[in-house]
Amino acid sequence: MKDFTCLVENAPPAHGIPVEILAPCTAEPLAKIPQWTAEDVGAAFERARQAQPAWAAAPVRDRRAVVRRLVHLLQQHRETVFDVLQQETGKARIDAVFEFGEAVLGSVHHARQAERLLAARRHRGAVPGLTKTVEIRHPRGVVAVIAPWNFPLALAVIDAVPALLAGNAVIVKPDNQTALSTLLLDRLLAEAGCPPGVFQVVTGEPADIGDALIDGADYVAFTGSTATGRQIGARAGARLIGASLELGGKNPMIVLADADLNRAARAVVRGSFANAGQLCMTAERLYVQSTVYEQFLTLLRKRVRGVRLGAALDFSKDVGSLTTPAVLARVQEYVDQARASGATIVAGGRPRPDLGPLFYEPTVLTDVSAAARLHREEVFGPVVSVYPFDDIPDVLARANDSEYGLTASVWTRDVRAGEQLAARIEAGGVGVNDCYSAAFASHPAPMGGWKASGLGRRHGEQGLLRYTESQTVATQRLVSMDSRFGLPRGWYGRGVAEGTALLGRRS
Repeated sequence: MKDFTCLVENAPPAHGIPVEILAPCTAEPLAKIPQWTAEDVGAAFERARQAQPAWAAAPVRDRRAVVRRLVHLLQQHRETVFDVLQQETGKARIDAVFEFGEAVLGSVHHARQAERLLAARRHRGAVPGLTKTVEIRHPRGVVAVIAPWNFPLALAVIDAVPALLAGNAVIVKPDNQTALSTLLLDRLLAEAGCPPGVFQVVTGEPADIGDALIDGADYVAFTGSTATGRQIGARAGARLIGASLELGGKNPMIVLADADLNRAARAVVRGSFANAGQLCMTAERLYVQSTVYEQFLTLLRKRVRGVRLGAALDFSKDVGSLTTPAVLARVQEYVDQARASGATIVAGGRPRPDLGPLFYEPTVLTDVSAAARLHREEVFGPVVSVYPFDDIPDVLARANDSEYGLTASVWTRDVRAGEQLAARIEAGGVGVNDCYSAAFASHPAPMGGWKASGLGRRHGEQGLLRYTESQTVATQRLVSMDSRFGLPRGWYGRGVAEGTALLGRRS
């Protein structure tokens, strides 16, 4: 196993007791992660507030140059990035590559758009020719980014980079299990020229530093569970600061009778089992039109049984390990309870201790009743349920019958009909003949959840502008807006009314 202790040695001193993390694939010790206290977090915010004004005053092109150098360094050290991600998460190398790709391409997108989005923007004034109105974008101050353990590098980068480009200082809190990749990001940003204090990483348990992190921030970007997101949103709301929250999903995949069934079945391997299913965008509910249900199930069973499961620091495996013992226990509990409620295991359904302590087979269930918890709850593991449906009204109602609304997909050869159905699904991103990758990788378009899947958007213009406060500066020429020009009040009032009507007719 490679030694990554150098990533921890340069971390700022912390007053808590370090926590040892284990490599998921082997259960061997990987590193000891420093544990910050609430006082340590407070000191980090002080450093950030001292550094942020100079960073905000720098031209956008200078901040963009730092991000571009970061992208270059990520590419230069990509094999190390892959190794770190695999060792700390247990994911397959192909999943590490996709995570790396999101970090790079997301950064490039925001760097390209930053100057245009942050430039002062002219608006039509209240009185044409007499009122000059300009919108100015200001950074919020210090942004707290709380990154999850499933995609620790990508989701830290695509939340932190636009915040930095907007002129904010950023404090990132990763999960202890996946802190190494974030500490590597910290090192690369410093090498790229990010000033001290502008980007910092704090590590520790949420119970110890979570409140201090929210209470010190001017904005919070969180990715994680819906339950935790509600708590963070409530605390941020009490302080009247903004928050973007990407939360859970129970995502439907709809396979119509005219779909390319081979293509749809093949897509499930990535669309449901990528990152061992530990991805809020994966399809957990598969709805297949009744006339092709058995045919699709046969194809799916063959595909899933052919998945190469295992641990390797190369591209010989399709699906890697689960990341923590708690995830393994939860997945097994969901499958056992569903089976006890009458569900049938078509493929998988077993842990694989012969491969490593946290491996679990990609699992396909049928005959899942409403009594099964996984019928409605997010598993966040390599488990899918397959259901037959009769017609469009039936499947649309079932697809939307969820508290979540993150992603969905429609599979059909009739692309126009697929797009029409997609527009009726209650989800922030819907793919036609693609599970979620095409929508998520379309960086100019916003991405985020409806309903209990979250608030706010990453990517697109909103992905950067969420980290700014807009200010309107209006300059009135020649006359004051409230001047009566010596007219009686009645005459002046009627004149204002007629002028308003005239301007309204010109809109």
